[in-house]
Formats: sequence, C-alpha cells, structure tokens
Amino acid sequence: MKVITWNVNGVRAVERKKELQQLLTTQDPDVLMLQETKGSPEQFSNYLKAHPDYRQHYACAEKPGYAGTSIWVRGALEETLDDVMFITDMPGNPNADEGRVSHLTFRQGGETWDLLSIYFPNGGKSEQAWEEKLVFYDRTHDLMNALRAEGRVVLVGGDMNVAHNEIDLARPKENDGKIGFHPSERAWMDRLIADGWSDVWRARNPGVTDVYSWWHLVTRARARNVGWRIDYFLMDKAQEKRVKRIDYLMDQMGSDHCPIVMEVK
Repeated sequence: MKVITWNVNGVRAVERKKELQQLLTTQDPDVLMLQETKGSPEQFSNYLKAHPDYRQHYACAEKPGYAGTSIWVRGALEETLDDVMFITDMPGNPNADEGRVSHLTFRQGGETWDLLSIYFPNGGKSEQAWEEKLVFYDRTHDLMNALRAEGRVVLVGGDMNVAHNEIDLARPKENDGKIGFHPSERAWMDRLIADGWSDVWRARNPGVTDVYSWWHLVTRARARNVGWRIDYFLMDKAQEKRVKRIDYLMDQMGSDHCPIVMEVK
C-alpha cells in the first residue's frame, strides 16, 4: 500500500495549479492524506469530490476556507476492505470544529487498520491557542495509544507543526524556544518515541540533514532550502518493519509543504 501525506495549503489551489494531478499521476498512491484543505465538498470540483479512481472522505472546518483534512482511498482498494468507517474527530479535541482529524478505520486480512490524517494547530494566535495546541498533542497521543492497545495497526500522517530536534530545521539556534521548536512541543515528540512510537523517516535516516517539509513562502526559503521538517508519518515501532520505502518529495511544488510517500505492507 502506497500512502502519501501532504499539507496542500488549499486543495483547490493545488488542483488549479495542476500540481495535485501531477502527484497522482507520478506517484499513483493507494491512499492520499491531505491537510489544510480549506474548503468543503460543495465548493469542490468533481475531481476533488467524485474522482473516478478514489473514494474521497473530508473533515471540514466550520469556518470557511480554514484548516480541514481529507483521506482519499483508491476505490478498487476500498471495495476489498471490511467494516470501513470514516471518523471526523477524536475524544477530547479542543478544536473539534476545525476539521483537523480525518480517521479511516477498516479491516483487511484479519487486521484492523486505523489511518489518521491530522493537521495539528499552529498555536501562535494567542495564549489560549497555545494551550489548546498542547492539549491537542496529548489527546492525539491518547488516541494512538488506545487504538494500539486494541491490537490495531495505527498509521498517523500529517502536519504536526513541530520540528523535533535541531537536525530537523535549518536554523535551530535562531528558532530555539519559538513556536514550532518550543521545548513543550518537542517534549511531546520525546514522549511519543519513549512510548514506542516511531518517526518512521528519521528512524531510517538517523543522521541525514537538509531534508525538510515546509519552507517560508514570503522569504523564498525553499530556493535556499532553509526549511523545517514538521510533517511526519508515525507508526508503532513494532510495526515499522512493514515499511518498504519512505521519502520526502521535496521537488513536488504547489504548496509551502512537500508530500511524504511511504510504501507499507
């Protein structure tokens, strides 16, 4: 199963630029997780809501043009799955009206899978937004643990809005303590790793530098590769052996983020 996660910064924009079409053509994923879709199906083209090859599931924000997530599953694949259910929230979410969680669960081959496309809050608007971001982190961790405790295969992909360690951003000293590289956010990643969860790409590329997933648009940081690695795939460490390949598609344009592609058994 080839899975891609991508913060598109507006799904209609990447469609208009033909960048989404290029990604699907060149990568041909079985599952596509999107974040920051910024819209609802009634605003979308048939390509975005009635694609001939994919079943498209959306979690939309109540605020127009804001946040939102999605999971697309190849129709031929979804037809082979049992007990398919799409969930658009998680317990204890302080941002329940923002469409930040798309959760697809299904059974296949005697296993239950949970795929989560998550757009984590930035937390920079106010003190309340910062506190809600930390709660969102903890509630996500709780959900991951609860699903794993039931014997499910859990795969989380998305924009987590935190660079874990200094190696994960181009200018760690200048950004130390700032939102996105704050000790409280990084400590959440530490807790995940200590709890047996794997940042799959970093686990396979422990010393690799200069690989990022987000660049500041206004300063044209992408041309200089002054970026942050804030988009991830997370899995239970015990399940990591299923992964055949994982890469950041840094040449894919269309958004201020780049996609991650992973092939998993």
